[in-house]
Parts: sequence; structure tokens; C-alpha cells
Amino acid sequence: MDFFSLPILCLFALVGMLAGLLAGLFGIGGGIILIPIFVAVFRIAGFSPEHIVHIAFGTSLAIIIPTAISSTLGHRKRGNVNWRLVGRMACGSVAGVAVGSSLAAVLSGAVLKGLFGLMQIATGARMFVHRSGHLPPEEPNYAPPLPILLTGFTVGAFSSFFGVGGGVIAVPMLVILLRQPIHQAVGNSSALMVVSALIGTLSYVLHGWGRGGLPPYSLGYVNLLIAALVAPATIVFARLGVRLASRMSSDKLSKAFALFIASIGVYMFLKFLWD
Repeated sequence: MDFFSLPILCLFALVGMLAGLLAGLFGIGGGIILIPIFVAVFRIAGFSPEHIVHIAFGTSLAIIIPTAISSTLGHRKRGNVNWRLVGRMACGSVAGVAVGSSLAAVLSGAVLKGLFGLMQIATGARMFVHRSGHLPPEEPNYAPPLPILLTGFTVGAFSSFFGVGGGVIAVPMLVILLRQPIHQAVGNSSALMVVSALIGTLSYVLHGWGRGGLPPYSLGYVNLLIAALVAPATIVFARLGVRLASRMSSDKLSKAFALFIASIGVYMFLKFLWD
């Protein structure tokens, strides 16, 4: 199929809409949706098999940057972004990106995906039953240095390894470790993703620089044409997701997010078993 055919272009637009909606609603980057679709479409488009996954990761991170900015601005207007907290988490995120990039080159991706899936299932289950007292009480001003740096480090590491914004990790950690109310956790997660996605994108540009066999309009492992096609839809629909999140009660938003990340965990663990 021609990469520039109407069905492929429409598919990219629809994927961008869904990714943006989830980004605004749950404070994630949308990479969880973008990457599987990118991998499938890149195969159809005839991309070099050895570069498909890397291009999917790098391009996903590039798209997450404007999406996260759009989502952050929407949450900021509602008072759900603590810039001081985000700045401190960003310090840990920078180190996490460096470690995540190294792990991607050394450890088995299948094993890491399996462990990631199990962690997501356990975290989602814990958040889903939070009414029974399984979560610590909400304390918006709770700010211990070590958990803050640990949260930023973990988000950065997962972001750089999996090519995602890290929101599926950031939101539960903000709720569980930092005792953030769910709406503030989503807003702060969106802001942190701007940093982690930017650094991660630069790392994929550098790692892919000068590689042969890359498709046209590529800057390292980031394809600028695809990013330009998908990003506008994600930006617009991220704002819609923010509006939906603001209309949901904390309890409903927590449960929806818990089910969402648990579903991702099941999918990733099954992929680990099948692969």
C-alpha cells in the first residue's frame, strides 16, 4: 500500500485523535496507542524492518511533546499543575532517560515488557480498590525529596525505553508515592512528560543520526512527516480530554485510569508470553 494513500493518511489522523483524547483525559502521552499502530503501518508502508521499532519510538516521542504541552496548558488553567514539584521530578527524569536508553541496548525488551505489564496490572488493581483504604490519604503539599526524584527517574527511564510519555507510570506514582489528588496527578504528569519526551526525542535523533535505510523526511529515528500529520490531531483532542477529565469525579477518574492501565498491562504481558 502507498504510504501517502488516503486510507493511510486517514488512519494516522484517527490515531492522533484517540492518542490526544487519552493524553488529556489520563495525563499520558498517547504513545501506548501510537506505537502499535505505527509499527503495523510502517510494515505496510515498506519501511526497513531493522528500523521500524526505533522509528515508531522516536516519532511517538516527538508527537508527545506538543500533545503534552497542550494537555499541560489545559490542566494549568484548572490549577492542577505544581511547577515546583514538576521541576524537581524533572531532575530525576533526566537521569532516568540516560539509564533507560542504556537498558534498551543491554536488556531483553521482551522481559522488560513482561515485567512492565505485571507492574501495570498490580498498580491498576491497587488504584481500583482505593476506597478500601489501599491508597494513602491525599496530601497535595506532601513533597518528600526521595520519592519525588524516584518518580521522575522512573518516568524518564520508561519513557526512553518504551518510546512513551511515561504517564502510565507517572500518574500512579504521583497518587501512591506523592499522595497527589488524581486531578493534580494527571496535570503534573502532563507537565513532566514535556521534559521526558523532549529529552527522549533528542536521544532517538542522535542514535539514528547517519543510519542508512531510513525513510524520507527522517531526522535520525524521528520521521518529521508522520509527526506533522499526527501531531495537530493530538493537540486538538488533548484539550477535549482535559475537559472530560475536569467533568469527572475523582472516584470515577481514578477507576477509569485504573482499568485503562490494567488493560495495557494485560496486553503487554500477553505479548511477552506470545513473543
